[in-house]
Amino acid sequence: MKKRVVVTGLGVVTPIGNNVKDFWQGIKDEKIGFAPISYFDTTDFKCKIAAELKNYNAEEFMDKKSAKRMELFSQYAVAAASQAMADSNLDMEKEDPYRVGCSIGNGVGSLQSMQKEHTRLVEKGPSKVSPLLVPMMITNMAAGNVSIQFGLKGKSFNVVSACASGTNSIGEAFRTIQYGDADVMFAGGTEGSITEFGIAGFDALKALSTSEDPARCSIPFDKDRCGFIMGEGAGVVVLEELEHAKKRGAKIYAEVLGYGCSSDAYHITSPAEDGMGAANSMLAAVKDAGIEKEALTYINAHGTSTHYNDLFETRAIKLAFGDHAKNIKINSTKSMIGHLLGAAGAVEFVTCVKEVEENFIHKTVGLKECDEEMDLNYCKESYEEEVPYALSNSLGFGGHNASIVIGKYTE
Repeated sequence: MKKRVVVTGLGVVTPIGNNVKDFWQGIKDEKIGFAPISYFDTTDFKCKIAAELKNYNAEEFMDKKSAKRMELFSQYAVAAASQAMADSNLDMEKEDPYRVGCSIGNGVGSLQSMQKEHTRLVEKGPSKVSPLLVPMMITNMAAGNVSIQFGLKGKSFNVVSACASGTNSIGEAFRTIQYGDADVMFAGGTEGSITEFGIAGFDALKALSTSEDPARCSIPFDKDRCGFIMGEGAGVVVLEELEHAKKRGAKIYAEVLGYGCSSDAYHITSPAEDGMGAANSMLAAVKDAGIEKEALTYINAHGTSTHYNDLFETRAIKLAFGDHAKNIKINSTKSMIGHLLGAAGAVEFVTCVKEVEENFIHKTVGLKECDEEMDLNYCKESYEEEVPYALSNSLGFGGHNASIVIGKYTE
């Protein structure tokens, strides 16, 4: 018998709020986190805008020495995990630490370290490269640092599946608890890649928006979309086996019901044109959740604001749900916070939890007019209505598709 898994803690740092309360209020207020890049001179770059964190201070979440030995992606993970820990009221002194694990995904590790130490290597030679380069750069250090900070001695790993990393990490944590390998998992994703190296790389792919208007730079499903805006931050949730949560009197936000994955096996950057890969991922998640397709009325789309992603994801939804697709409300949180890469699915999971909890579906901000083939309801307005289930999609370069279903918790 698979165990039931619930959400008992939430934590985020995002371009529109460095805690869940501020982030969620920003979502409801249709706040956008886009502004000219401040981290470096963009004179020679086509992309001029990003979704940077505002007023972030690492020392609010960890001591100065710890912060100094972490790059931003690890700091963000610890910041979000510390909030989730506090929100869950989990007392590690009362837990078996070997039954509490960590699954935090990341797309690219520290581009800051790579860029800085490569310059040092070229200019000063190999002896001048920092001995901390590797432990600060590698992607698993987000999960490693969270485990160290909070004494989590259970299963600890990270999933690297590009922009599907956050959703995959939560999904694999869900499976870990379902099959009895842990009682509690800290799960999510993190990213801090707004650097010259990162922006130049995505610029070269022609994946980034070249708009210099913050109100029209990240416009998923709009006919004038021209690429995504890079964001940064982290989302971490506490997942818990139901009976364990009930025994300690934890607040239960929602229940994780289903998880599905697939591979397009098609192209290194483009999704499959017919949407079949993503359709199968969604169908697998719905089947795993044990619900009828017609019961699902809301999808938090990957919705990157690139031409191909939004079109092919639309095709995927139509393939998966047939005529019922017209009855599903579809939105993109990236319309407000940009694309957080390996953290995207995790922050969007938190969004879904809050939407299910408060019966609110947010607007796809900035959306004005869609292409002819994109004829579904992409939420040009917000809705206050019952949200019994939410499906969140994440699609990554390499053809990685991940979908997860959550629902209201009932006895």
